Amino acid sequence: MSGVRSRHISCVIAASPEAVYEFASDPDNLPGWAAGLAQAEVVGDGEVFLVQSPMGQVTVRFVPRNEYGVLDHDVTLPSGTTVTNPLRVLAHPEGAEVVFTIRQIELTDDAFDRDSQLVEDDLDRLRALIEVMAGPGV
Repeated sequence: MSGVRSRHISCVIAASPEAVYEFASDPDNLPGWAAGLAQAEVVGDGEVFLVQSPMGQVTVRFVPRNEYGVLDHDVTLPSGTTVTNPLRVLAHPEGAEVVFTIRQIELTDDAFDRDSQLVEDDLDRLRALIEVMAGPGV
């Protein structure tokens, strides 16, 4: 066993899973909510993007668009290591639930906790943006 830990971070968004998926799957929206990944305009096309992140320039490859709410993406770090990030948009009784799995790869325990908090903050920003766009009563 490698000892790589995983942590699942989620938030519930008062909007349909389809609306959440549409917004979250658009790479142009990443800088607005995924500060842990994208700090500037995302450059690329298709499924591969160059992203200026807090870690430096990274390459991000998303799975193809799909009807299942799967937004998994591989991030190739400046070190050359590629980290697979499972990300799902699920139906929830109150709208949608977004679940992100973070793995402790090349991270100290403190850095893993810090990254986990960054993901939680990112999901909170995603919720706030979508709920403002969706308006009341959604």
